[in-house]
Amino acid sequence: MNAEARRAAAGALRRRPGREPDYRALAELRHQIRRFLTFSEREARAVGIEPQQHQLLLALKGLPGDRRPTVGVLAERLQLRHHSVVGLVDRLVAAGLASRRSNAEDGREVLLAITARGERLLRRLSLAHQAELQAAGPALLEALATIVPASGATRRRQ
Repeated sequence: MNAEARRAAAGALRRRPGREPDYRALAELRHQIRRFLTFSEREARAVGIEPQQHQLLLALKGLPGDRRPTVGVLAERLQLRHHSVVGLVDRLVAAGLASRRSNAEDGREVLLAITARGERLLRRLSLAHQAELQAAGPALLEALATIVPASGATRRRQ
């Protein structure tokens, strides 16, 4: 949800007199998200990388087809500053999990790729995450459904 949509939703809630936030539902959703994130962080560290490095590998592998694999694009996808992503990429390249190459058409542009070793590690982590979501997903969905009624769930974010 972009900032404008968040402000509109918050404004709509403020205009409904007597409407209180559902603190318990919000707390439960945050709890379920935190449980998954804790699992994810633990799994990344267990294979020898930091959680943000895992997130970068996943963002790179799952990049929409119309997006170029550049530091700037990944910074936006990860919601990190450009220089932070540069540091993550430096460490992934040093570990042999990612590579950089100049764009053949525009030598000023640097494109990122996952190495074969990075692919194997990401696959292992992704399978573990999918299995965890199979187990924990229902509680996460239930917590989200409490806050977002089914009628609102059909609208897709832009």
